Amino acid sequence: MTFEEFGKENKKTMMLLPGTCCDWQTNFGTVFPRLAEKYHLICVNYDGFDGSDSIFPDMITVTEKIEKYIIENHDGRLDAALGSSLGSSFVGQLIQRRNVHIDHGIFGSPDLDQSGKLSAKLQSMLVVPLLTSFTKNDKKQKRSKNLLMKTFLMDEETADKFMECFAKFSPVSIRNEYYTDLLTYLEDDIKVEHTKAHFIYANKMGEKYLKRYRRYFRDPDIREFDMQHEQWLFGGEKYAALVLDAIYDFMEMPV
Repeated sequence: MTFEEFGKENKKTMMLLPGTCCDWQTNFGTVFPRLAEKYHLICVNYDGFDGSDSIFPDMITVTEKIEKYIIENHDGRLDAALGSSLGSSFVGQLIQRRNVHIDHGIFGSPDLDQSGKLSAKLQSMLVVPLLTSFTKNDKKQKRSKNLLMKTFLMDEETADKFMECFAKFSPVSIRNEYYTDLLTYLEDDIKVEHTKAHFIYANKMGEKYLKRYRRYFRDPDIREFDMQHEQWLFGGEKYAALVLDAIYDFMEMPV
């Protein structure tokens, strides 16, 4: 597991937590330079997704490692943690567990799915083979790339980088990450003093996700955008500029 820090001259700290089957370089690559100009960034790559031979164990074990790093290197406190998709599950756990303190928890259009063991196993059996088959042959690569470019408005270079993740990471790590995320629960009505939960709501995902955000956190700050899931990270400047402005606003809000 790796932690890399950039923009140390900046006063406010922000941890970047990537989503499913992704490293921070791919997940946040399009917005990293602008965030690094304003904030002291702590960029995380989980076990199994850090370029080593390690295997992703489970969400709670990785959460504990993140907490340990924050305690040992930042006195147990961050100004913000920004999670992309599954990375938002880590943000939720860091807030809920209260072992470290985060002023601003920023949730990047997560689904926050939760299920029992049987359902999680069945979902993993269906989804993980699909994720790991994207690059099996030239035909599937082309079809997958076209789908990413059409759905998320990715350019060809970004689509290629995204697809590389599914080829270079271990199917075991991908399965463990996907499966244990479904088993990692958030409480209802989470409220931590001097912590604000901010949600980037991609309304094309559907209103059921909006209801989840309001269920798990008391009085969340929800910003709605007319876009697909995490389209601001992969779909060009139009979406990135709007969401970055919201994040800058989050960071100036009192807690």
